[in-house]
Amino acid sequence: MTLEDLRIFVSACEAGSLSALARQLGRTQSSVSQHIARLETELGVALLERQARGVQPTEAGRILRELALEGLDSIELGLQRIRALKSGDSGSLTITTGGTTVRHFLKDTVAQFRRDHPAVNIRFLPANSSRRCFEILRLSQADLAFVTTGEPMRGISELTVAHQHFFLLVSKSDPLAKHERLRLKDLKGIRYLGLSEGTTHRGAIEHAAAEQGVTLKPEIVFDDFDTANIFVELNLGQAIVPAVHAHNFEKGGAVKAILITDLPPVSVGWAFRHWNHLSAPARDFVTLFSSEIKKMKSLSGIELT
Repeated sequence: MTLEDLRIFVSACEAGSLSALARQLGRTQSSVSQHIARLETELGVALLERQARGVQPTEAGRILRELALEGLDSIELGLQRIRALKSGDSGSLTITTGGTTVRHFLKDTVAQFRRDHPAVNIRFLPANSSRRCFEILRLSQADLAFVTTGEPMRGISELTVAHQHFFLLVSKSDPLAKHERLRLKDLKGIRYLGLSEGTTHRGAIEHAAAEQGVTLKPEIVFDDFDTANIFVELNLGQAIVPAVHAHNFEKGGAVKAILITDLPPVSVGWAFRHWNHLSAPARDFVTLFSSEIKKMKSLSGIELT
């Protein structure tokens, strides 16, 4: 068994076709098949099920694919670190997160990090869900992800930094603006503005509401909370947003944020492959952020870990 055997096998699972993979690699289908056959012979089990329209992994194949993918990714990450060390590269840092996270959580950390590490190149890779961030990490396309924590993908570690309660965001002219606190049952009949399907926040909000007998069906769907704030300012409806966003939106003076007391909080923090394998710039960024986020401890609805 060789690393090349494992790489070919993982690629075959992703391609779903040995012939398509062979064309992609510029090889013959026979040479690709030999790598798979060698693995199957050594392990004594079938790894791929041949079908009319291609191949798919067997149960044993799925197990090997998951573990091999994790191992191959770790090896590639290690090689990248060694190449950077050899070349004397001052470093780079890639962070994947939601489109507005920099504004609400990271901007002060970024500014201080740039002052401390002027030679390090920083890149932000936007993603519309925590699961997409995890996928980017698994592919070694980013060093860090700032995500909703709690349900990590296999091979991903998390570091929770805060728990955020949810607030109902309403325009100042909204009749609900007279309230200081609300319960989920009070949200029946609101003109709900909701996040896109598949996001962790939307799933958590609507699941908790359903358990209380409240159905939240979005009249307008948006991709980020900043867009929701614009719609609320226009009095097009009400949105449910986490504490830090709620605090920042209220600063504009056009909206009010009302705590929803029985909606469970969500956790946020960092995700990464392996802490010990992180580059020095990545570890420094996380450490610096840990200091910066302490400034938020006085905000209503946020609990630092």
